[in-house]
Amino acid sequence: MFSQIASVISMNIRSIPQRFWMSLATVIAVAVVVAVLLAFLAMANGFRTTLQGSGSEELAVLMRTGSQAEINSVLSREQVNLIADSPGIARDANGPLISPELYLIVDGKKKGTQTKANLPFRGIDERGLDLRPTIQIIQGRMFEPGKNEIVVGEAILREFSGFGLGNTIKLGRAQWQVVGVFSAGGSIFDSELWADIRTVQSQFERGNTVQIVRAKLTTPGDITAIEESIKADQRLNLDVKTEKAFYQEQSQGISDLIFYIGWPLAIAMALGALAGALNTMYNSVAQRSGEIATLRAIGFPGLPVFCGTLFESLALSLLGGILGAFAAFLFFDGLTTSTLGSSFTQIVFKFDMNADVLMDGIVLALVIGSVGGFFPAMRAARLPVLLAFAAAA
Repeated sequence: MFSQIASVISMNIRSIPQRFWMSLATVIAVAVVVAVLLAFLAMANGFRTTLQGSGSEELAVLMRTGSQAEINSVLSREQVNLIADSPGIARDANGPLISPELYLIVDGKKKGTQTKANLPFRGIDERGLDLRPTIQIIQGRMFEPGKNEIVVGEAILREFSGFGLGNTIKLGRAQWQVVGVFSAGGSIFDSELWADIRTVQSQFERGNTVQIVRAKLTTPGDITAIEESIKADQRLNLDVKTEKAFYQEQSQGISDLIFYIGWPLAIAMALGALAGALNTMYNSVAQRSGEIATLRAIGFPGLPVFCGTLFESLALSLLGGILGAFAAFLFFDGLTTSTLGSSFTQIVFKFDMNADVLMDGIVLALVIGSVGGFFPAMRAARLPVLLAFAAAA
């Protein structure tokens, strides 16, 4: 039986050049479907990786209760002082390791299109820098407190115009000089502008309010003591999470949206590819009806004929899947783009075509091949010998 299956498979594969253009159309259709799906999955994966890679279990973030994003939160100076006295927060010789931060939206322009975009503008102090030890200045220098100076993330420099080192730009009603460019290791902070918090509060008339407080935990991942402190003081109407959990939640909505757009679109296109595969395989059966009749006449049962036809369909779809995966990897992996995050600001990220994403594309191709080959294979296996000879004649 296995020898017969191998013989039929070999015969089918050798006969593909006789149906070259129709087979090529099937391969290309499957390749396009796979490439489109992988583009969306790589986009969702890259966005998720950027945000989730931004969080740390060593830090807690505190915002006003019910705030889903930093832009929706407001904390007073009194609340910041109360947070500083909370248990569970690490301290050094200079006091509690907390970073009150002001988070604003300012205008930027995308390179090439020059369309307007919302950019995150973060006001921080020296403590905010201490809590981000991985930040590196790669051009220029850090801003000086009390001056209208900003440093920009390297992703901002790549995707948006006007933020080159030494440029003076208008943010709000004031002019700011770009004095440095920093790298945040591909995290979300690469998509931000930073300046001295007191200067930002003054120029944007925000008084002593902030949007968020970051705090270093005495025990990484343990926010229990801070939660109990908040519950015990009615003035602290706050939510607390680890920074890692915060960015995981932030990433979920957008990455799910991209994911759930990609799959339905790919499935809709897959139906077209499936129609092409069915047409190709039915034509294959019709053209080989004489061969099938001969095989049946010399004693081949239906199973080898079924397996041979199905294998041909799977082989064409797999070839299309590999071609589509290669094209998607070539054109999309590492591609930089930006999209709106939960705070309605642009987040710059890279498409990430990892092994799981590539495997999803190959699986989809094999599904198309399986369904597209099953029914023609059943027809070939059930084709009566006399009808097959008549069709061949």
